[in-house]
Amino acid sequence: MAKKPAPKPISEAQPQYKVEYREIQPYGTLKKLPLALEDNARTKSVATLNQVLADTMTLRDMYKKHHWQMSGATFYQLHLLLDTHYEAQAALVDMIAERIMALGGISIAMAPDVAEMTRIPRPPKGREDVPTQLARLLEAHEIILREAHEGADEADESGDDGTNDLLVSNVIRTNEPQVWFIAEHLAETALVRSDA
Repeated sequence: MAKKPAPKPISEAQPQYKVEYREIQPYGTLKKLPLALEDNARTKSVATLNQVLADTMTLRDMYKKHHWQMSGATFYQLHLLLDTHYEAQAALVDMIAERIMALGGISIAMAPDVAEMTRIPRPPKGREDVPTQLARLLEAHEIILREAHEGADEADESGDDGTNDLLVSNVIRTNEPQVWFIAEHLAETALVRSDA
């Protein structure tokens, strides 16, 4: 009987999942990139964008919370609207984070960091009524819009056209119509008119 070859040790195919964790760029630092932008301009833009990012992530998550917890006569319409706004905010999160990385910075990414940085007041875990939910969203939008306007001005002054463009063309132009759509739901109009 022919002798079977010995099986190869499984260690050759085994993933090396036990690695020593190491950070390759600390938060708050910039790597050198040939971007034709001064380091101080990039530093300011990264700080501004990280604040806008933290607040946009918070707003995005508030949209999903309110989408899930919506109730009342306009449930269906608001349920769909809030999810549409959530998707637009999620797209902004990616754009903002990628701009930070393109500037050589580090974008925040984890929920505890977002919770620590955000300027948007935290809603309760429980369900709130529709006017409260919508008012919270409007307050969050205003915070982000104020940051975006100020950040766009600073970026313009420092010659960071890319950050200025992102803040104006994406952040402001996404948030302003969302404010309009949400605010109109708070107009005091009766659902039913009685002609008695």
